[in-house]
Amino acid sequence: MSVSIGWVLAQPDLAVRLRGGAAGVRREIDLVVTTELDNPFRWLSGGELVLTTGMRLPPDGPGRAEYVRGLDRCGVAGIGFGIGLTHDEVPPELIEAADEVGIPLFEVPLATAFAAIVRHVSARIAELRYDAVLRAGRVQPRMTRALIRSGSRVMVRELANSLGATVLVLGPAGTVIDCHPARPAPALLARVRTVLSRGPAGAGVYTDDSGVITHQQIGIGRRHHGDLVVVSETPLEHVDQILLGHANSLLALDFEQPARLHETQHRLNTQALGLLLGAPADPAPAWEQLDHAADAHGRIRVLVAECDSLDAADSAHTALSDAVLAAGLPLFLHQDSNRVLIVLPADTAVPAIDRPETLGTARKFIRLGLSGPHPVRDLRAAADSAHLAAAAAERGAPPTDVTTLTLLSIPVTRDALATLAGTLLTPLRDHDRHQHTALIPTLRAFLEANGHWESAAATLGIHRHTLRKRITTAATLLDRNLDNARTRAELLLVLLAEPD
Repeated sequence: MSVSIGWVLAQPDLAVRLRGGAAGVRREIDLVVTTELDNPFRWLSGGELVLTTGMRLPPDGPGRAEYVRGLDRCGVAGIGFGIGLTHDEVPPELIEAADEVGIPLFEVPLATAFAAIVRHVSARIAELRYDAVLRAGRVQPRMTRALIRSGSRVMVRELANSLGATVLVLGPAGTVIDCHPARPAPALLARVRTVLSRGPAGAGVYTDDSGVITHQQIGIGRRHHGDLVVVSETPLEHVDQILLGHANSLLALDFEQPARLHETQHRLNTQALGLLLGAPADPAPAWEQLDHAADAHGRIRVLVAECDSLDAADSAHTALSDAVLAAGLPLFLHQDSNRVLIVLPADTAVPAIDRPETLGTARKFIRLGLSGPHPVRDLRAAADSAHLAAAAAERGAPPTDVTTLTLLSIPVTRDALATLAGTLLTPLRDHDRHQHTALIPTLRAFLEANGHWESAAATLGIHRHTLRKRITTAATLLDRNLDNARTRAELLLVLLAEPD
């Protein structure tokens, strides 16, 4: 950021007065230096406001004129000449030379310290830099939102308005994809293409009498999607370069997205064709895809919804999908008839899943189970533990975490109970198969309701008289007294451990 000589002249408390070189008052100051050297030129790099009292000014007129010309050749922005010490007034030779070359020369009264000018200019430069940072902070999110909501065209407009320049996005072949404020004239477009053809591969700046062309290549890795070009009257400031880089990154990501989607689609097409032709399937790409579901440590958890009907499973499918997507997570879901399975990052909670009302009225027909953390390659083990948790869950309740189970979590115990279930529940299973009844799910609902008729009937959606008739039939087939709490507890364990 820089300050013009005109701004310094306009500060009333400095009380400086322009004496020569009025044509250059728009020159920009990058730095203020004081010097009394008779030959300061080797120490100057351009953009300085030189303050001097002329202590070692050449004594003759031609020497003094050459002193001014030498400062101008160094690219000095202007000269501030202090009077009242070495010289009572600005030497006329300096004024004439300043008018000749167009370098501004102003008089600094004795009452104005050089340090005051340094402070004023430094403070103004700091203020401009701060304003530029604020502007970048406002523009960057606007560009991001514009790209997401409306595409690259609106983002390019935001960048062009912020820079006060012409912005072009050119494809790899030099065709104009986007531009602002207007489609470039043929001459400008030819000039830009010429610069791109001979400029650096990644980025570059080219300056001529028509202005400045700044360009950056758009791409990631070896993929080249085109070039982002800014045509301006003056070189871009540091903050403008930051905005340009941000826009370039956004465009690269925008171009990459369809490219990656196409690559993924091509890979899926190839695998599907192989399966249809009977070729052996390579699971490696599937594991790579599932890695996107894992947390930072490569772990997953599996959520299983065991549903009493296909309609309930469809409702669970919709509700759970919406919950996962609303949480900003990738959706990995598989539905197999009445069972819905979802893979989640192990360290991420999905609050909506913990709320049974998310499942709507179908929740009373759905049991949810959640596995513990597992590596991605242990997907099968995670799914099995989620099935186990779902088997032990209550309908319409939040997910049962397998890590909270005790007795049923022990493989030996579960195998023993499953063996017992195969024998004890055979009469009920046969009756359901031959008579098209639902004694097993009815008995489970009754036992999970702790023998409360109204609660069990409401869960099943049947009349309590129908429930009583079914439970009486089940008790007769099992030859068990279901009024006994111990009998009910044993039967519930057997039902929870029953194989799918």
